Amino acid sequence: MSSPSLMEDYFKEQEFWRDRVKLNQLNNLLHDSLISTEHVEKCAIVDRREAVQKAGSVGFMISKTDIQNIQEAFKNTAAARKEGVMFEGKNYKCIRADKNAVYAKLGHSGLVITRNNTLFIIATYNKQMYPSVCVEAVEKLADYFREKGR
Repeated sequence: MSSPSLMEDYFKEQEFWRDRVKLNQLNNLLHDSLISTEHVEKCAIVDRREAVQKAGSVGFMISKTDIQNIQEAFKNTAAARKEGVMFEGKNYKCIRADKNAVYAKLGHSGLVITRNNTLFIIATYNKQMYPSVCVEAVEKLADYFREKGR
């Protein structure tokens, strides 16, 4: 019979690898559904309950402050529309803010955020990209997660 600590270590290792597989699946999904459109610069999936990033495009890490700002934009959409949305230290002018989505722009760059039951999907675009294609791709991915109950 194995000692309790060996069993605990085994289950921790199994959980670690299960989480790594999920992370890779989410990263692949972001790449295949958003980055591959060539109209999404950076993107991420954030767990709404835990307020932590679950996946992201290469090198894109969303700060706790930005997650809090996103949560606040959805809690108070009227203020977001009036005052804008702070993201990565910049104030984006809000174009749309409702219970399901926030769209904002800063010059020729922009931010698209959707909200599902358990997730935020965040994407940015730059001046070489079409905002409408970015929005369509993010909304399509959000619909996919809604169909899955997430």
